[in-house]
Amino acid sequence: MKVLHTSDWHLGQQFYEHSRHAEHQHFLDWLCDTLTSHQINVLIVSGDIYHSATPSAMAEQQLYAFIRRAKADNPDLHIVITAGNHDSANRIETAKPLLSQFDTHVVGRFDKHNPQDVVKTLNTGLGTLQVVAMPFLRSADLDTQADDPLAYQRGVERAYQAAYQGVDAQLPVLAMGHLHAKGGSISGDSERNITIGGFDAITADVFGERPDYVALGHLHKAQKVAGSDAIRYCGTPLPMSFSERNYRHQVLLVEFTDNDFSSVKPLDVPRLKPVILLPERGGATLDELIALLNELDLSQYQNQGKATPYLRLRLNASDTDSQFRTKIEQALADKQVHFCGIERVNTTQQSTDMPHFEDLGQVEKLEPMSLLELAYRAQIDSEQAVPQALQDCLMQVLAGVQEQEA
Repeated sequence: MKVLHTSDWHLGQQFYEHSRHAEHQHFLDWLCDTLTSHQINVLIVSGDIYHSATPSAMAEQQLYAFIRRAKADNPDLHIVITAGNHDSANRIETAKPLLSQFDTHVVGRFDKHNPQDVVKTLNTGLGTLQVVAMPFLRSADLDTQADDPLAYQRGVERAYQAAYQGVDAQLPVLAMGHLHAKGGSISGDSERNITIGGFDAITADVFGERPDYVALGHLHKAQKVAGSDAIRYCGTPLPMSFSERNYRHQVLLVEFTDNDFSSVKPLDVPRLKPVILLPERGGATLDELIALLNELDLSQYQNQGKATPYLRLRLNASDTDSQFRTKIEQALADKQVHFCGIERVNTTQQSTDMPHFEDLGQVEKLEPMSLLELAYRAQIDSEQAVPQALQDCLMQVLAGVQEQEA
C-alpha cells in the first residue's frame, strides 16, 4: 500500500505581491501525474492547504479542480486533508459533504468530546489503513490544566491517546499532525510562529507507540523528527520565502507491506520559477549590486524551460546614495524578472545581543514572547527577566485572539 505524504501547499499565496497561481498549478499537475505513475492509494495533506483563513475563490477552485482530476485519473484514491494554523477550521469543515463524494476526508478541528471523529478508516485495493487525521490543535481544543507549564504538550499527548482508542490494533496506523516538533529546523521568515502557551514545546513522545508512521506539517523544510524514519516533515512543495530558496522541496512516498511500515522515499518537486537573491550572503554596495545585475545571465533559466524568476537584492544599510532606486531600476530594465524589492542589510557589529532592524517589517519575524522581552528590557528593566505573571497574561491574550480569528 502506497501513501503520499504532503503538506503546506499554501494555495493562494502572494509572493511579494506576485501571484503564485501558475506555480501551484504546475505543482498540482505534477502531483496528479505522480499519483498515477506511482499508483498511490492514499494522499495525505497535513495542514495549511491554503495560505490564508480566507482564501480567494481562485485558490478554492484550484483545490477542487485538483481533487476532481486526481479522482478521475485514480478512481480508487483516498485523500485526507487536515486544517493547519493558516487555515480556517470552519471553512475546511464546511467543504466536508461535498468532498466526501470524491473519497476526500477533511478534518478542520479536534473535538475532545468525540476524539474518534478524527480516525478515518480507508479501504484500499491493497489493504486497510487507519489515519488519525489530527488537525492543528489550539488550547481550547485540548484537555489542559492552566497551572501546568507543559499544559499544551500534555494536552496534545492526551488528544492522540484518546484518538487511538478508536483504532483497530490489527491494522496499520498513520498519524497526522500540524505542529512544531522540538528540535525541528524552521525557516527564518515564512513560518508563522505558534508558540503561544508552549506550542513549540512538542516532543516526539506525544505521538506514543501506536502509529506506524507520523506525517507532519507546519515546518517548511523536509526533515526527520528525533532521528526517526517514521516521524517526518515533508516540507513545502514551493519555497515560501527567499530563506527557503535552497531547500530540497519534496513529497514523501511511504509504503506499507503486510500491515507494517516498510519504507519512505522522497520525490523531488520540480520548481517552475527560480528564486534568486543577490548577493547570496550578506549585503553589497550599490556599485557591487549594479555589477551583479549586469552579470546576471537569465538565459540559463529560459533554456531550461523555467518561468520568469523572482529576484530580491540586498543593499548595505551604510550605502547612502539617494539615487539607488533609479540606478537599480535602470540595471533591471532589460531583465525579465519578478522584482521582489531591496532589503537593507546592516553590516555594523551590534554591541548587544538584541536584534537590530532596519524597518518595522522585520519585527514580524519575532514571536510574541520575544517582542515582549524586547519591550520590557527597553522600557521597564534591562537587567531582569519578564515576570512570569506578565508572560502568562500575554499568552492568554494571544490565545484568545487566535481562537477568535479561527
